[in-house]
Amino acid sequence: MPLLARRGYTLIELLIALVLLGMVSGAIYKVLVNNQRLYLAQTQQIDLQQNMRAAAAILPAEFRELDAADGDIRAMSATSITIRAMRLLGWACLTPPLGGGIGQLTLTVRKTPMYGTRQTFSINDSLLVYWEGNPTTRADDIWLPAQIKTVTPGAVCTQDTLGAINQGYTLTMQPQWINNPGLNVNGAITRGAPVRGFDVVKYGVFQSSTDNNYYLGQQNLSQGGVMQPVIGPLTGATGMTLSYYDSIGTVTADSSKVAQIQIILRARTASPIRNASGVQAPKVDSMVTRVALRNNPRCGTGSMPPIPCS
Repeated sequence: MPLLARRGYTLIELLIALVLLGMVSGAIYKVLVNNQRLYLAQTQQIDLQQNMRAAAAILPAEFRELDAADGDIRAMSATSITIRAMRLLGWACLTPPLGGGIGQLTLTVRKTPMYGTRQTFSINDSLLVYWEGNPTTRADDIWLPAQIKTVTPGAVCTQDTLGAINQGYTLTMQPQWINNPGLNVNGAITRGAPVRGFDVVKYGVFQSSTDNNYYLGQQNLSQGGVMQPVIGPLTGATGMTLSYYDSIGTVTADSSKVAQIQIILRARTASPIRNASGVQAPKVDSMVTRVALRNNPRCGTGSMPPIPCS
């Protein structure tokens, strides 16, 4: 065909092509935007569910360890609680000398095994030492508090059943109960007695100065720390509500009688999510659980009601 006889595209054909291209591009753009919106919404939803799972794991685990009758709950309110939280568990490898007017307690603790978030001791650490008392009865078994004054690593424990010599720490303490003749009894703390190291920790709702959102935070009062966010953001200042019950299920304000703690958590997504109607709003989820504390001994005067020991 001669060059001059060739025909180009007409204006109508170009307009039709442009319209079709615009329709296809618009449809592709809409699909991409919807996919991006769906991805962001699912990401926010996953983060919210992870927050709820974290709350269901952290708070019940901390609360189940509490012994309210022994003073593990230091302060409590509807939106915060200050507790004695266990952070270390070890065992005495030697029977400490007691009795005879001793003015201090020297305790040798095995280096391994030791469980918890830390496996070392420091000066001024707070401990709970298991006091066996009379080994023929369970009615007098208690946990006695003490604060470490000195720590000497490299202590040698006695040989175990396989003949191995275990390393340990020698801890020196001067607890007030050491001056009580009823507690300062030779053999009352036995070899193998568990030793619990703890920090005074506060859980509570606080508002972040960074984004003004409310979070469930943790503050280590023993280490002088500040409130750090653990779970959130929450729905507001009442995003976490705590209720306290005694052994018969009655609400109580006496921290020494708390047998159960009910946790209500209301969390939301960090960013708004557009719903099917096109309205943007944060997605909200909630959790309700009740945790039983280990504050009811199997027998003795601390039981509710008192249960005689055999």
